[in-house]
Amino acid sequence: PGSDLKVTGLDFLKSQNCRLHHTDAYNISNLVVRRGQPFQLQLTFSRELQAPDKLSLRFGIGENPMRSRGTLMSLNPRREEDLSRWQISIVKSSGKECLLSVTSSPMAPVGKYILNVKTGNNIYKPENGEVYLLFNPWCEDDVVFMADEAQRKEYVLNDTGYIYVGSAYSIYNRPWNFGQFEEFVLDACMYLLDKSKLKLSNRRDPMFVSRAMSALVNANDDNGVLLGNWSGNYNKGTSPLDWIGSVSILQKYYKTKQPVLYGQCWVFAGVLTTVMRCLGIPSRCVSNFNSAHDTEENLRVDIYLNELGEKLNGMSLDSVWNFHVWNDVWMKRTDLPAGFDGWQAIDSTPQEQSQGIFQCGPCPLKAIREGDVYLPFDSKFVYAEVNADKVYWVVKKIQPKLPLFQFEPITPCPVATVPDEESLSSIQVYPLPIFFLHPGSEEERKSMQKASSFIHPSGIVPRARFASSLPMGHVDPNPTVLQETVTKSGLQLEITSKAALYPGNPLELAIIVKTSTPGSWTINLASSCQLQSYTGKVEASLGHVKETVKLEGKSEVQVPLNIAADTYMKTLASVEDEVLIHITAIAEVQGTDDKLTKETTMSFEYPPITVQMPETAKLNKEFTCAFIFKNKLNVPLDNCKLLVEGLGIFKMSMFDQGDVMPGRIIKSEIICTPTRLGEKKIVAKLTSNQVKGISTEKAITIVE
Repeated sequence: PGSDLKVTGLDFLKSQNCRLHHTDAYNISNLVVRRGQPFQLQLTFSRELQAPDKLSLRFGIGENPMRSRGTLMSLNPRREEDLSRWQISIVKSSGKECLLSVTSSPMAPVGKYILNVKTGNNIYKPENGEVYLLFNPWCEDDVVFMADEAQRKEYVLNDTGYIYVGSAYSIYNRPWNFGQFEEFVLDACMYLLDKSKLKLSNRRDPMFVSRAMSALVNANDDNGVLLGNWSGNYNKGTSPLDWIGSVSILQKYYKTKQPVLYGQCWVFAGVLTTVMRCLGIPSRCVSNFNSAHDTEENLRVDIYLNELGEKLNGMSLDSVWNFHVWNDVWMKRTDLPAGFDGWQAIDSTPQEQSQGIFQCGPCPLKAIREGDVYLPFDSKFVYAEVNADKVYWVVKKIQPKLPLFQFEPITPCPVATVPDEESLSSIQVYPLPIFFLHPGSEEERKSMQKASSFIHPSGIVPRARFASSLPMGHVDPNPTVLQETVTKSGLQLEITSKAALYPGNPLELAIIVKTSTPGSWTINLASSCQLQSYTGKVEASLGHVKETVKLEGKSEVQVPLNIAADTYMKTLASVEDEVLIHITAIAEVQGTDDKLTKETTMSFEYPPITVQMPETAKLNKEFTCAFIFKNKLNVPLDNCKLLVEGLGIFKMSMFDQGDVMPGRIIKSEIICTPTRLGEKKIVAKLTSNQVKGISTEKAITIVE
């Protein structure tokens, strides 16, 4: 060779590589590839490549890449296979050009690699020389491998979806833009990986990565992405109800490196789904209704009611959230005994500390289903969320002047905590029927016995915050948990609403009391209606009814519970959270031990937002999208804001609409220019002082 061999150019062949690696949607100028899969690079030299020429490609990760630590891969296309399981070969060499194929190890640490090329003593540093390496669910040797293409599309590539919220009795979906491909989101995830201080060797493993991210998505103890706030006061930041996706949250965090204000469980779960999908770990949001938060880890949740059936706010350290949203991530568990691969629960909502940090998971769903609560990580906490026993206590004052209380356990009517599959049939929701056990079923009791055997046995006594410090009248040590119906009278309770629950209309509720056994029964019924936030916190007591009803044999009676609009509208306008209507009924049959409680939670109903736009639009060609809302309620909606976002079409925008009187129609328009092909979704959300949760979405197909 005459002159020194120099590299004069390097083409990352971005469009073909990214298409093959399913990374073409990332909005970034660098090459993004997945591990364990070949990609090609085109080198241009100062002269033709010859046999004696020395050539090596060097991929380095971390602050100080070193071969001995496995953080610097030096690949020589003419040498035998590298020990690091990375591979490189010359596909073809002609004239001054050389096409190379590089395959990273399917166990390589995930992150940003700096690439440079060494020829002899010359080192060439290409422009945009940082290559982003992600987990690869398409590669059979990667522990996140997912065999089903439809599932990979859904859990890795889909950037929009729904998060299910509400209560077990009225479930509805909130559209959510995950937006893992949007500008700066991948960089924000790389910043979080660096911030996690994970050893580079642990960055190979989705178990360590997902656990670290569950800690970093909340701001507790590490200045992570989102600060949780359940206080009802959000004036220093954005109300958790005002987010419609993860993009603006992650972009803001990446720009300021400070926690974004504020999150609640579905926001944490939405952002964690974005981070996981962005890094290539299949992920989904999971909603659990009647989600128990068991502080003592004894797999039991105590609920305290007064004699009217009103829930007492400050008494229990445990709580039952109407819903709680966490995440599942998909991986093989190489650290556990066989049989625990597949979906793992992780949770970024800061509830309890795990190993001293607010993080939760990954915990195999199989362990939760079967009660294996000794497994790492946090299986006991997650098991209790889906499967704790609820024990209701009626707190009665024994003597009016003295602080003496009697705690009487009562039997709850059976409820199933899982919606049936039909109501949730869509690819967004894979029902998990085997995962949720039917309360009272044989499998559920077996799993509960197994789980309880790993936990200190304890007799049942009430654990009210003040129960231990007060003289107690009488505590029945063995309340029964979950009976189908009560024995003597065959007493049953049902709670219904007779008219649509529109804000501004009276709430017309009814309690149906039934008996099914021959005889004359006198029943004392107490029922109350309260407004509560989704965490179960009581915001206002609206009214109650106390009646004695007489029934003969198999019969039923309806007891009305009506609440005028002005008793609750003030609360609706003063509370910044979306509230649910919570009704509790307690019935006691005179002359027997028959006692029963029933509770249900209902959501308000709202008028819809209509979206007007064409069904298809052309790439880079403008079209108009209109949002129309008519206030069909008979109350004004104050301080209305309309938030809209369409990934790959337009950036998040907000329209201030002021106060919208009854009957008034508002219309906002946005000019859109689509930048990506395929089906895209537009999400719109309306918030006001009185009504928080009106949202809608509409799809449009973008064509060439």
